[in-house]
Amino acid sequence: MIDLYTWPTPNGHKVHIMLEETGLEYTVHPINIQKGDQFSEAFLKISPNNKMPAIVDHAGPGGGPYSLFESGAILMYLADKTGHFLPTEIRARYDAIQWLMFQMGGIGPMLGQAHHFLGYAPEKIQYAMDRYSKEANRLYGVIDRRLGESEYLAGAEYTIADMAVWPWTRRPERQGVNRDEYPNFTRWFATIEARPAVQRGVQVLAEHQSTGTLTDEARRNMFGDAQYARR
Repeated sequence: MIDLYTWPTPNGHKVHIMLEETGLEYTVHPINIQKGDQFSEAFLKISPNNKMPAIVDHAGPGGGPYSLFESGAILMYLADKTGHFLPTEIRARYDAIQWLMFQMGGIGPMLGQAHHFLGYAPEKIQYAMDRYSKEANRLYGVIDRRLGESEYLAGAEYTIADMAVWPWTRRPERQGVNRDEYPNFTRWFATIEARPAVQRGVQVLAEHQSTGTLTDEARRNMFGDAQYARR
């Protein structure tokens, strides 16, 4: 059994999808980042960087409990645990890992900033809005070019790299991106969206999905002093 500590965000959905794809049994523990659940002492013991998702695998290495934070690390761990969605042959394995790192180092941080400055920032700063929407479009261009030569990001097979990138691309309009300009991406997106496990994964805690309107408490916990306090 896996305890999953999560919230319906792109990073949360990555792990929801992987768990559904592999059929592993898991229990969801909501971490409401708008209410500050991520700062609780109990959660910090599992995720010291106060970010979700995180997991505790009660049948971890050696047979005992094992906790992990960082969504990319969780995807790799679950792939190794189950033997699915991350090839073992060295070239194919690193084809998948490099596209996973592309998500972790580029897609997540840059599209997250686009979300923030285009949708959540209390001030409309044109420089920031332009900077991150332009970078978002550049990254979609990288994806589109890759998918013009390959069915999936890492090659012919669906892997954790696709699971990592896909949730970040569900709302391109919130990143200043017109999906119609990226036909290879659009084909890939629809293919993954049609997978039953993906459809189940994005329904995890879907009733709590953000509408883009935040209370003052939510802003403090997500973007204010509460987020930056030393713990």
